[in-house]
Amino acid sequence: MQNVECKYELRDLELCRLALASMKASKIATMQQTDTYFKLADGRLKKRESVADGVAQPVEFIFYHRENQAKARVSRFTIYSVAEAAQYFGSTEPPVWVTVKKTRELYMLGGVRIHLDDVQGLGRFVEFEALVSPSNNLVKSYDAVHQLQEALGPALGGPLSQSYSDMLARESAG
Repeated sequence: MQNVECKYELRDLELCRLALASMKASKIATMQQTDTYFKLADGRLKKRESVADGVAQPVEFIFYHRENQAKARVSRFTIYSVAEAAQYFGSTEPPVWVTVKKTRELYMLGGVRIHLDDVQGLGRFVEFEALVSPSNNLVKSYDAVHQLQEALGPALGGPLSQSYSDMLARESAG
C-alpha cells in the first residue's frame, strides 16, 4: 500500500480545529499511541499500541519506506498483525531504537486522514495522509494534501522532513 503524506509543526491547535470543522471534516477518535521503532538494515518498522476513546486497539506492526523530505511525499507501507509480524520478522523483536508517545486526534476529510498530534518531548504537529487507491490515484492524493495545506495554512508552522522517531533520536543524542 502507499499514501501521500506530509507533516507540519502546528502553531495554532484551536484555529486548526475550527478550520477542520468549517470544512466538515469528521472527527473519528482521540487516541493515545505508543510507537516503538526497531533498528532494521532497510526500511522502518514500528510496533503501534493504541487506545482510541478509551478502548484498546489491536497491536499493529507497520513496516514502511519513505524519503525524508519537507514536502508531500510517497510512503510505501505494510501493516502486520502480531502473528504476521512474527512470521515475517521473526518471533524475537529486533533491537529497540526509539519510542514515540503521542496523543492523536484523528479526522477524515474525503480520502485524507488528518492527525493532530501532541508528541511527548517534541510538541504539536499536524500530519496529512492520503491513501493511494484505484479511485484516488497519486495525482489526486497529492492534490488533496495540497488543498489541506492551503486551507490550514494559517494554523501551520514549518514543514517537517523527518519522522517523530528521527526527531526524538536526535534530541536524545544531544
